[in-house]
Amino acid sequence: MADWNQQIIDEFRANDGTVETMGFGRSLVLLHHIGARSGQDRVAPVASLKEGDDVWLIAASKGGAPEHPAWFHNLVAHPEATIEDPDEGAVGVRAEVLEGEGRDRAWRRFEGWSEGFASYQRKTDRVIPVVALRRVG
Repeated sequence: MADWNQQIIDEFRANDGTVETMGFGRSLVLLHHIGARSGQDRVAPVASLKEGDDVWLIAASKGGAPEHPAWFHNLVAHPEATIEDPDEGAVGVRAEVLEGEGRDRAWRRFEGWSEGFASYQRKTDRVIPVVALRRVG
């Protein structure tokens, strides 16, 4: 998975935020986060949906795996992060795990955007978290 992620990161950066692999286009952000246990800087490409000018929604789907992705645990431990947005470049953000109706509403947006997200939920017994990345500064 690390090699695939690096390939996507490299393509994102080489093409000013456009990723043709798997038809991502300009729908990804690169999430810079800090390891919950290691304290090391990490980067993960994640699909995002904009909600206004200052909020990006990301879903901790991990393709429907039974566990959350590592980046989710890292954001819970260290909610201050940075994203590389295809249109805005580097943006400082603070992560907030959405709960209740807010989470459900955001999740429906992901399902409406791509059938893949609905299929991920069908694959797993866990409720897939949605995180709002809110611009800081």
